[in-house]
Amino acid sequence: GPWGVRPRGRRALHAASSSFQEVMLTSERYRVQRLPFSPVSDSDVAFFERMMPGRVITNPEELKPFNVDWLKSVRGCSKLMLKPQTTAEVSQILRYCYERNLAVNPQGGNTGLVGGSVPVFDEIILSTVLMNRIISFDKVSGILVCQAGCVLEKLNKYLEDQGFIMPLDLGAKGSCHIGGNVATNAGGLRLLRYGSLRGTVLGLEVVLGDGSALDCLASLRKDNTGYDLKQLFIGSEGTLGVVTAVSILCPQKPKAVNLAFLGCQSFAKVLETFTTCRAMLGEILSAYEFMDEKCMELVERHLKLSSPVTGSPFYVLIETSGSNSTHDEEKLNNFLEQAMTSGLVTDGTMARDDKKIKALWSLRERITEALTHDGYVYKYDISLPVGKLYDLVTDTRARLGQSAKNVVGYGHLGDGNLHLNITAESYSHSLLGAIEPFVYEWTARYNGSVSAEHGLGFKKKQFIQYSKASEAVFLMQRFKAMLDPKGILNPYKTLPSGS
Repeated sequence: GPWGVRPRGRRALHAASSSFQEVMLTSERYRVQRLPFSPVSDSDVAFFERMMPGRVITNPEELKPFNVDWLKSVRGCSKLMLKPQTTAEVSQILRYCYERNLAVNPQGGNTGLVGGSVPVFDEIILSTVLMNRIISFDKVSGILVCQAGCVLEKLNKYLEDQGFIMPLDLGAKGSCHIGGNVATNAGGLRLLRYGSLRGTVLGLEVVLGDGSALDCLASLRKDNTGYDLKQLFIGSEGTLGVVTAVSILCPQKPKAVNLAFLGCQSFAKVLETFTTCRAMLGEILSAYEFMDEKCMELVERHLKLSSPVTGSPFYVLIETSGSNSTHDEEKLNNFLEQAMTSGLVTDGTMARDDKKIKALWSLRERITEALTHDGYVYKYDISLPVGKLYDLVTDTRARLGQSAKNVVGYGHLGDGNLHLNITAESYSHSLLGAIEPFVYEWTARYNGSVSAEHGLGFKKKQFIQYSKASEAVFLMQRFKAMLDPKGILNPYKTLPSGS
């Protein structure tokens, strides 16, 4: 097939085309057969050019970055990208594609980590990049309505000027789109405080596979009329419909933000610190992140960032957000005093000014980036009971021994979300065989989820059975058949092959 896994790391730059082929062919689980969709014809291109002149991309060089994912691990070979500006245009595009049996790959900021946002073969890329208009914002209710292509960081800046913030925050905020965030049910750094998008998204506008537009763009906190249809599309990864607009509830911007960066001597102490922290900080606790010493090592080595706290096997980053700085600082100081005197924490630093807060957050947010500099990365995004969270890292490290370069663990401890990452000099089929399905079987044994927040996309779709019963998968397949009868929306993704 025209799709492949690309070797990464220092050797990747010199990889010959033959090794590229070998990697592609030996990776059995990534083999996939193109479904019988129509190929894009000259008359199709001509139709779209008449419909949206200047917003149809066919130049192979221009298309390259949109065919490759952020991790540079998967790539498709789409020959056509469309840039609609309105829901009506998306509707027109999908109606045409439905009639012509043309497969479509919806794409936002292309920051996904499971191969869900790039074509597998020659699907038409439907980009939301020009759908970046803020439709309305109500300062009384805090409800924002905007198009799907709005960049998360830009929305946050717009809201901050009004005294509000977005209820989610991600490392990819500078390029990810809110529509993509919704389509993947992105979690991120604020979930502990503001909950998931399943709670903060109030309404959606979506275009279905046959081009019909579904307007569920409610701006109500409470609406108990029938089934909650928007929930079907949140987390559906563009396989059931294309999200074109979002209505989202935004919290007020906290007047006081404090950050504590602490060192702990064991994972048991990380857990105990969390319990103490939750009890003592209560409603002002907005983030509780953890990372192991290997993460810090990589961030310092590859990105030249320096940590003010060193020499600990584990680090935690605690953020508080509130409306009264005196009250918040007093609570945080009491907690830190308790944590230090009881031996939960051995070292730490605090930050109140923006510059230091950003510097400390970057130690956590840029771990993903640091890992990509370490070689080929095998990424796992797992939900587990909090007490078992780090055991998976320890067991994986013991299992792989010298065959892996680094095995690291970090993530959102407050909501039981572990990011397990394994690096090697380059892609190795035997190393993959040692990791999978071991990681998924381990996760299933403790009733965890094989995808906490990244989704399943292309890379993880065959592992859904480790987290969902066959009856649930069958019901998902029926929803897909009903909402996208020809299967043209983001094919080869989310649900196992044969669906």
